[in-house]
Amino acid sequence: MGLAIGLVGLPNVGKSTTFNALTKAQNAEAANYPFCTIEPNKAVVPVPDKRLVELAKIVKPERIQYSTLDFVDIAGLVKGASKGEGLGNKFLSTIRETEVILQIVRCFDDDNIVHNEGSIDPLRDVEIIEGELILADIEVLSNRIDRLKKQAKFDKVAAGVLVMAEELLEFLGDGNLARNYKDVDTDEYRQLNNEVRFLTQKEIMYGANTDEDGLLEDNKYVTLLREHAQKNNCELIKLCAKIEEELIGLDDEEAQEFLTDLGVVESGLEQIIHKGFAKLGLMSYFTAGVKEVRAWTIKQNSTAPRAASVIHNDFEKGFIRAEVIAYKDFIELGGEAKAKEAGKMRLEGKEYIVQDGDIMHFRFNV
Repeated sequence: MGLAIGLVGLPNVGKSTTFNALTKAQNAEAANYPFCTIEPNKAVVPVPDKRLVELAKIVKPERIQYSTLDFVDIAGLVKGASKGEGLGNKFLSTIRETEVILQIVRCFDDDNIVHNEGSIDPLRDVEIIEGELILADIEVLSNRIDRLKKQAKFDKVAAGVLVMAEELLEFLGDGNLARNYKDVDTDEYRQLNNEVRFLTQKEIMYGANTDEDGLLEDNKYVTLLREHAQKNNCELIKLCAKIEEELIGLDDEEAQEFLTDLGVVESGLEQIIHKGFAKLGLMSYFTAGVKEVRAWTIKQNSTAPRAASVIHNDFEKGFIRAEVIAYKDFIELGGEAKAKEAGKMRLEGKEYIVQDGDIMHFRFNV
């Protein structure tokens, strides 16, 4: 599945409604009962980027092509998922293939919407979800330890990993996430994680699904969830799934006016996309021509040849030079020709680290 963000949450907390709004379509059925989402819905979502609009004002291309992000709406979780309860096995196998976990957590009261646990308690909900992930990690780690014990008899490296693994098992058993373990930056841990792929090592974002009033000022539920997120060095994004869904049918100008009337600068979904993009370690560079102005998605700290490869593998193989104009210079000077006249177009070689927003043209020979 690759670089994807998995939406998780207890049944009936607004997860599928959020997914609908993210994808600008009713791709995930939303209903007032558990396990509405059975198969994991997948969607490719454009990453909003106002820089492309500004580039298009100058270049006047036939079309604009945004970067994209993969989202997966994963079946609702219940207690016992790690033991196969509900749709647990499907949940755990699907989330293992994603890079970032976005937990949608209900942070509003409404007697008309059933909560699977019978009351509103965001910390309890998070504890259920993360508890099941921890239990799943404990199971796979225990199996790995059994094999390490056999290897450690004749392998010193395995013996070192075993010591760390047994300590980590105890850490997980105390209800901690693997990502908070003290030795995550060691070679032993990285080796173990590559083999086991801990669910609780993944980046986590919390989506606090609140009502309209909660968007303007944190209610008691959001406050509790925010404190939990800060303690675990995780992002918290506040949104109202119902309002986000209402924005689906509006054009950009109408949507912004609607948000302004609510006193909100950026929609929760735009925050999810932008912060998710960053959590995945991604960024964009641009190509700008009369056919299209386009954002190309690359990993942060990519070299110019590696960046060129996302257009075509031949661009990397035959890379000669990259013509580069910084976004700020391109906009301030009014385009490529004037930027070149002002000496703001640079020729960069194979070692150049591409910067977010660079406008690039590649010279290559194959």
